[in-house]
Amino acid sequence: MTNFKIILAYNGTAYHGWQRQNNALAVQQVLEEAILSLTGQTVTVNGCSRTDAGVHARRFCASFLIESTITCRGIVFGLNSKLPDDISVLECEKVPLDFHARYMCSGKEYEYIIHNSEIKNPFYKDTAYRSWFPIDEKKLDKAAQDFVGTHDFKAMCSTDCTKENTVRTIFSFHVRREGELVIFTVSGDGFLYNMVRIMVGTLIFINEGKIGETQIPDILASKDRTRGGKTVPPQGLYLNEVYYDKDKGSEQGE
Repeated sequence: MTNFKIILAYNGTAYHGWQRQNNALAVQQVLEEAILSLTGQTVTVNGCSRTDAGVHARRFCASFLIESTITCRGIVFGLNSKLPDDISVLECEKVPLDFHARYMCSGKEYEYIIHNSEIKNPFYKDTAYRSWFPIDEKKLDKAAQDFVGTHDFKAMCSTDCTKENTVRTIFSFHVRREGELVIFTVSGDGFLYNMVRIMVGTLIFINEGKIGETQIPDILASKDRTRGGKTVPPQGLYLNEVYYDKDKGSEQGE
């Protein structure tokens, strides 16, 4: 038995998130079908995170056990020959049998991209969220620092979140501009359901004057979702990186 750890990149536009669904196409299903086609074996692939419908990934980690003599090179090139063009296997390595992509994950980094322009750009369709309202990225970068640290993020998660423990640690949160793109980059030990999209939405409300620049600590302390900003759409969200470092804790992502 061999345990393979693979790194994927995918455009999530056509998929109902990572996790296999009964009534919709998910990335996990497509990958497992590709492995079956390549090796003749049915496997269950464990993903590092349950990304939502329409969310993308640049470096998504997954692992699976298989009885096969196939090499890592065979996995990479073989799966890429079977997968659609919006999913790619970037890397593969053999790992210990007890490695699990989800349960051993110690942190993640997400990026959210806003196309900040009055004019739509067809090349950002489904890959960035467009907001015409001028964004002051320096003001938002300063406000975002109030999210850094260990806090109860109950006010920053969907009301559908079923987690009893809503305390998480944010390692860093930065906002920068690259031309017409405003990029929000956040890393932490774990993220609740819709947490990144609500944190970004809260910063957008600060930018628009709907929430005060210094109100984030009060909103977090209130644990009241209605005091936070909107949940921005999924198409601007990317899972950037996944960490496996025992010193950073352990949690499942958004």
